[in-house]
Amino acid sequence: MNTILTSDHLVIVRDSFADKLLDLAKEALAADEVIPYLGPGLLGLNCAEPPVPHTPEVVAAALNARAPAPSRIRTNMWSVAQFIEQRRHRRTLQAWMTDIFAAPVSPTLLHAWLARLPLSLIIDSWYDSAMRTALVETGRTDVVEIQGVTRANEIGNIWTKTYDLSGRELDARSGAKTVLYAPHGSSRPSQNFLVADSDYVEVLTEIDIQTPIPDVVKERRITRGFFFLGCRFNDQMLRTYARQIMKRSCGPYCTVMDAETLTRNEARFLAASGITVIDMPLSQAAARLLGTGKAAGCGQD
Repeated sequence: MNTILTSDHLVIVRDSFADKLLDLAKEALAADEVIPYLGPGLLGLNCAEPPVPHTPEVVAAALNARAPAPSRIRTNMWSVAQFIEQRRHRRTLQAWMTDIFAAPVSPTLLHAWLARLPLSLIIDSWYDSAMRTALVETGRTDVVEIQGVTRANEIGNIWTKTYDLSGRELDARSGAKTVLYAPHGSSRPSQNFLVADSDYVEVLTEIDIQTPIPDVVKERRITRGFFFLGCRFNDQMLRTYARQIMKRSCGPYCTVMDAETLTRNEARFLAASGITVIDMPLSQAAARLLGTGKAAGCGQD
């Protein structure tokens, strides 16, 4: 069976229907009709050992190795980071996150392909900066990156900072062709990390009325849908951010995921958000998008 409608009204497509939906997504990306929403799963494309963590659980383990946290929170990245901030100070957490994500990450072929498309908006929900590097490597000068920043280091009503691809901080207002939005921050150019529970207290208080989301993101999503790649939604924080970033966009929405591994909360979120699941390995989906006919792996160093 190619298409499955679950009891929770979650649409899952497989086989030829999945191939067709990927072909449509590729056309929509080329036409700037959907927004790619990228997650840490992209780092695993044909790379057995990515140079930096590619799940929140791996980040939690890396932090826990530096400062053992209570067993009840040990696998939760946000809680372990909060434990470190409270016991060791924010500067220590910042330094350790910078060290954990210090290794340069070569963009995958998928990152490189996206970087060459005339996209108005790209969402990067992880800290690795591979998408930024792919954009730098194109030599483009019509791109800005907007990163979420922790309020712990700021005075005033500041939710984000804007950079050009050289790392120079810019005024928030920009007419750039492509906006790369990293809502949780990024390792480069300035080591902005939203990672501890405290980082999100004010953000989650305000996010329902959209205050922390940049105006340019709100403007550019209105006429577009979202295509999720390398994302999981097995934590309330991840679901909340995706839901609020999608808000008031027009659709369509789809994601590439292994349907058999979905948690109950993920399935409910995807169904409620109208996100169709393309049930196939991410490497296979990337290969079809790229037209290579084989797994899409890491770019060259």
